[in-house]
Amino acid sequence: MVRRLLASAVIMLLLMAPAPLRAAGTWAWPVHGAIVRGYDPPDAPYGAGHRGIDIAAPPGTVVVSPAAGVVTFAGPVGGRLFVTIDHGGGVVSTGSWLTSLLVRKGDQVVMGQPIATTGWGHPDLAVPHLHLGVRLDGEYVDPLDYLGPPPITDLIRLAPL
Repeated sequence: MVRRLLASAVIMLLLMAPAPLRAAGTWAWPVHGAIVRGYDPPDAPYGAGHRGIDIAAPPGTVVVSPAAGVVTFAGPVGGRLFVTIDHGGGVVSTGSWLTSLLVRKGDQVVMGQPIATTGWGHPDLAVPHLHLGVRLDGEYVDPLDYLGPPPITDLIRLAPL
């Protein structure tokens, strides 16, 4: 009897637990720019691939939080600056190749809040950029599934008269 009650309680807790936050396409773009390298998932967990997207942005461009969350890491990795934000529901984003940090570990951030400034980006790309990675339950996923439509100003190009 006790075993049955315990099993029922565990099942109820599992049913009541929030599901992982899935891609909704509502996040703000952390910088405005063209995608210069897309997401390329690896064939194996430690295999080659590109675990995020690279968005063109001149060095020193302000990076904003794509969604509300808590900063879980802000500091150097291999001599480069990174910022990681836990958005809840198993979703975490990381901005890489930064020149300065505007937040610290433990800070609560809101969508659109400045969190850093961009650096050059991956050394093998000729265009300066921000690298944006997103993980769902520890697995890398395509950031484009989370980002809303690009700002209209990124699509408009005026020709000189």
